Amino acid sequence: MSDPSEPRVFLVGAGPGDPGLLTVRGAEVLARADLVLYDQLVPRRLLDYANPAAELICVRDLPGHHPDKYPHIHTKLIETARAGKTVVRLKGGDPLVFGRGGEEAETLRDAGVPYEIVPGVTAAFAAASYLDIPLTHRLHASAVALVTGHELPNKPGNKLDWEALAKFPGTLAVYMGIARLPLIIAELLKFGKSPDTPSAIIERASTGDMRTVFARLGDLEQARRSAGLEAPGLILIGAVVDLRADRSWFERKPLFGHRVLVTRPRHQAGPMIRKLELLGAVPHAFPTVEVRDPTDWGPVDAALGEVAHGDWDWLVFTSANGVHKLVRRLGAIGMDLRALGPVKIAAIGPKTADALREYHLNADVVPKTYIAEELAAALTSEVAGKRVLLARANRGRDVLRVELAKVAATVAQITVYEQSDVVTLDAEVLDSLRRGEIRYVTLSSSNIARALLGAFDETIQGRVHRGEIRLVAISPETGNAVRDLGFPVAAEADLYTTDGLIDAVVKLANTERPVSSHME
Repeated sequence: MSDPSEPRVFLVGAGPGDPGLLTVRGAEVLARADLVLYDQLVPRRLLDYANPAAELICVRDLPGHHPDKYPHIHTKLIETARAGKTVVRLKGGDPLVFGRGGEEAETLRDAGVPYEIVPGVTAAFAAASYLDIPLTHRLHASAVALVTGHELPNKPGNKLDWEALAKFPGTLAVYMGIARLPLIIAELLKFGKSPDTPSAIIERASTGDMRTVFARLGDLEQARRSAGLEAPGLILIGAVVDLRADRSWFERKPLFGHRVLVTRPRHQAGPMIRKLELLGAVPHAFPTVEVRDPTDWGPVDAALGEVAHGDWDWLVFTSANGVHKLVRRLGAIGMDLRALGPVKIAAIGPKTADALREYHLNADVVPKTYIAEELAAALTSEVAGKRVLLARANRGRDVLRVELAKVAATVAQITVYEQSDVVTLDAEVLDSLRRGEIRYVTLSSSNIARALLGAFDETIQGRVHRGEIRLVAISPETGNAVRDLGFPVAAEADLYTTDGLIDAVVKLANTERPVSSHME
């Protein structure tokens, strides 16, 4: 029986933008949520941590305009919790720093609903860290003030004391102040703040989209207008702003500010997206191929029975997907790894070999170059006169079967998973491609390349042919598939893995003009 005092609602700080700044506790409760009610500015990538079965609702989709949504939020939290479900209220930054988390906690207390507050990294701390600005410094600032730039007009009690803030002996971090920036500057100057005080505005802190403006306080609004920065953004005011590096550690990342399209199937895209984020890129997930179970497991089940009886000498995997699907099928039909017995195993590349190791299986053969031709060459002497079973997808090249059939006694194929083109592609990403906002498109297989390029309209095709969008292929095989469709290939990976694909993007980006995130 569940404990009635156990929290049913979790007010979770999502952090400022970088998904890596979500706390471990935040990820834990997301993984078991029945409902995730998230703010519009929360990075959508964080929803990848949510329980796959959870209902996901953006507060933007609730009834009413901005001030009218909060009663609906409160009602949803209470009703869902009382129904015995676990709710995560996912809020940008920290729930209790200008996030109305205190109001939501008060409402839950009044309703008798147990809750837990999970802190998050607030925007001021992230913006300063990602720009190499020390918010405090023993020679320049011994205090930090977190200030709202947008107060309720009918707020009870004391309002902001701009005279005190003008004389504050430290760093001012002003949230939600872009729309009222001229008034904020005027108030600070009126009460004696020097117009020469170093200042900054940071937009989308901690992400590859981060843009900044640095100026003296008196010139800050004009600098903002010239740079085109808009809300939401954070304002930092104080001597410490001048202590920043010319380019921060984050701005020196090799892909900082570059937008990269990741076309891998959704269940495989996460690690590649995270690596791109850590390199400073702005990744866009755009799966063009779906991976699903075979329509008919019968041939696979029969083949597994034959393997268990020793009827096959070699089992060859051409992808990590194939490994996972086949091993999981073993369990589904009441068998386990013992059924593989003495069969030898080959893997087309290191990722496939890594997938095997997840199940404590070591590949006997992995070619030095990760394509079908090289795997066939590596197996030729091994499979002569032997019986070979290929575990693969429903579509792809037939090179491996054809080459091995020249020397093996028997070669058969089983479809352990099926690939199909995604029917409905993300319209928002397609619009970004049309506008030329995405610079690099990664293509991790020939099937993915064909599916993606077939979805390009004339506008996107024109940008590709003019070199405004750069196509990067994981291998010469994929590159040739792109060229066969009449498109140019900007680069091919030297190592035919997703890491090699990322390296190819980095090398290509190094030849481009560096992306600047800030203006003086």
